Formats: sequence, structure tokens, C-alpha cells
Amino acid sequence: MFTTTGSRGLYKAPLSKGLLLVLNGLTVMLTLLPQYQELFVYNLQAPCFFGLQVWRLLCGRLVCLDVKDSFCSSLLIYNFRIFERRFGSRKFASFLLGTWCLSALMDFLLAQAFQNLFDYEVEELPSGLLAPVFSLFVPFYLSIPRMPVTQVLGHIHITNKSLVYVVGLQLLTSSPFMWLLALSGLISGGLYHSDFLRLQKILFVPSWVSRAGRFILEPLFSSSQPTNETPLGMGATLDIQRQQRMDILDQQFLLAQYNEARRNARRNARHQPQSGLLQWTRLFPSLRHRGQNRPPMQPHPQAHTHQSTQQPLLDNSPVAEEQVARLVEMGFSRTDALEALRASNNDINMATNFLLQH
Repeated sequence: MFTTTGSRGLYKAPLSKGLLLVLNGLTVMLTLLPQYQELFVYNLQAPCFFGLQVWRLLCGRLVCLDVKDSFCSSLLIYNFRIFERRFGSRKFASFLLGTWCLSALMDFLLAQAFQNLFDYEVEELPSGLLAPVFSLFVPFYLSIPRMPVTQVLGHIHITNKSLVYVVGLQLLTSSPFMWLLALSGLISGGLYHSDFLRLQKILFVPSWVSRAGRFILEPLFSSSQPTNETPLGMGATLDIQRQQRMDILDQQFLLAQYNEARRNARRNARHQPQSGLLQWTRLFPSLRHRGQNRPPMQPHPQAHTHQSTQQPLLDNSPVAEEQVARLVEMGFSRTDALEALRASNNDINMATNFLLQH
């Protein structure tokens, strides 16, 4: 939804779909039946291992009592479904299970540390599957590449991950002690993602549970495969769109390399001449402003004769007409395309990068 994870909805993400439907359904039911909300309060000071307090511990860390928290966490779960597609439902469930257990311990440790430092006892924390959701920001930050989208005020860069962080910040500021759950989730996610003390071998979903869920729960929450093609007149197929996004990323990567090479060339040109690096400005000036800053030429027979005899060597270089046509189709003039191809030795990628920069 926010990142470039495709437009396939919840296809191949049955666990994410089940979490969204079940947890949000329970939140709505508890909103309509407030007399049962006491069973789902996340209370750290209750004796959590006797009687119904175990139930309160489990449910208090699964179901949200605040609709706003449920909405924000649902948006994040929907966005993080990419990990279930990439690693499979079992590994995704193992990550949630491991971080859920680790964050339960971290909640008590952080609350105790806060009490010792500030002499304030933390009794209740926001309910819901919040710490594991915050823990998913760790693989999201480390694994999902940043893709620039636009700029605000010319300095603030907006990427494909910005809106996800905005939703996380909104969830973080929704209640006073949400920061404790966020810190607990980030620590737990970092420990589990780095396989600290081989936690991934200790806290995981057994294979028999995964098989049982595949036969029992997956038919209930699985989504049908979307069609590959959009309706006529609405654009290209999804495969072509994904390929176009990859082409844009490759072009941005090439442009970044070229800009870095130009900056290094300008920096080093102040000290010594460069050899082996293509100097665009020495081959020809700015193509798009050619002749605008030149003084008016007076008719002079000798100068004209000298100019006709001193043709650049680049004009004798053969140029493929097919590549010229491709550059002209992109919107460049034929003259600019010819000179860029001659200067780049018929390398259409380098010629395109130069024309885009000029």
C-alpha cells in the first residue's frame, strides 16, 4: 500500500489476512460490549500465572481496546505482509511468536527499570499485538530498499517508506506508555532478527503446527490469485509495471553513479588533469544552450575557411541510426542525439544519462 510491494492485496499472505480479520473483529466486538473489556486489559502488576490472569496476559497482548491503535496496527500489518510473501507464512509466524515472547519479558524489564529510575510504577500498558508490530520495523528498515518519490521544499526527501514511518509515529504517540512497547518491540525484533543466542532455533512455529494451519486455517483466509492484466485501456500488465519500476531503479542508480563520477572529476580537475575519464564539457558544451552565450560572429573569409577545415574528430565516428531514432523518440533533438552518441562511442546508456543531465 505504501511501499512498492505490488498491488496483489493479501494474496499469498493468509496469516496477515487472518490477523487483520480476527483481531479487528474482536476489537469491534469489545467496543460494542464494553463490559468484557476488563478481561483484555494488559496489567503488568497482576499475578499473571494464577487462574484467569494467564488469559488476561495472553489476550491483553493480542486484542486492541483502542480503535485508533487497532487501525494503525492494521495498516502496518497490511504493509508488512511483504515479509510473509518473501519468507513464507511459517517464518513470518515464527518471527511474530518469537518477538511476542521476547517483548513480554522486555515489557516487565523496562517497566521495572522505569520504576527504579523515576520512582513511578507502571501498572497498565496499551493492549494489542503492538510490540510484535513494532518489531517488524527492524527487518523493514534493514531489508526494504529506499526508493525516492519526491521532495518537499527542495530539501526534504519523501521515499516509498516515509508513510510507513508516519503511521508508526502516529501509533507511537497514541498513548503515554506506547513508547515502552515500541522500545520493547524494537529490542525484541533486533535480537530475533540477528539470531542472538540462537533464538530462531528456540522460538519458532513447529512444522506440525504449520501443516495443521495449512490444512485448517489457510482455506479460510487464503485469497484468490489476481489477474495478471488490468482492464483494457487502463494500462499495461502488472508484470510490465513491475519491470518498469525496476527499470526506473536501474536508471536512478546509473544517474547516481554518473553524478558521483562528475563530482569526483570536478574535484580532481583543480589539482591535476584527468586521463581515462570522459570529460563531457571538453567534448562539447551544453547541448541545450549551444550558441546562446557566444558573441556574434563577424563574416570573415579566413575564419570560415579555418572552421571548415578544423572539423571535430567526433563527426567522423559512425553512429547507429537505430540508436539515434530511440533518442529522438525520447524527446531529444537529432543533433543532440548524434553528438551524444559520438561522444559516448555509441553507448546509448551513457548518451541518455548525459542528455538527461543537460
